[in-house]
Amino acid sequence: MSLSTRIIGIDPGLRRCGWGVIESRGSRLSYVASGTLTPPIDGSLAERLAALFAGLGAVLDQFAPDEAAVEETFVNAGPRSALILGQARGVVLLTPAARGLPVAEYAANLVKKSVVGTGHAAKGQVALMVKTLMPAADFKGPDAADALAIAICHAHHRVSNQRLKAMA
Repeated sequence: MSLSTRIIGIDPGLRRCGWGVIESRGSRLSYVASGTLTPPIDGSLAERLAALFAGLGAVLDQFAPDEAAVEETFVNAGPRSALILGQARGVVLLTPAARGLPVAEYAANLVKKSVVGTGHAAKGQVALMVKTLMPAADFKGPDAADALAIAICHAHHRVSNQRLKAMA
């Protein structure tokens, strides 16, 4: 019998940061929890980032994942938006890493391809496929669905990634 690994997937964002926790036992995946962090929109950038850090830390403390996976963000917006999102992404990468968790990163197209079968799937298709793969999943909104998709992607790729690292 293979050991179980608890994985948190995180869809970074400063307005809405989706998270989803799954258990991976061999090729079997099961839903644990999911949600969306919504730091207050008022206050300084530093205060908002601190709220994101605290919220994500509380999720990590509550669900105790073994590994984390974060989506690489693709920004097609202005430089200011890209900079703010980059700072939020830094907090999202730092929070699990500071707790000693290995953190993997996946491109959005790879996440979609791993879960839906095509790298250009719409958010609705991702949510539908997550629900199909994990009927017990109870997520509210696309950010939590995307985070679960990131966790599923990591569960599919983690073993091959570990073998590649061992060979290097």
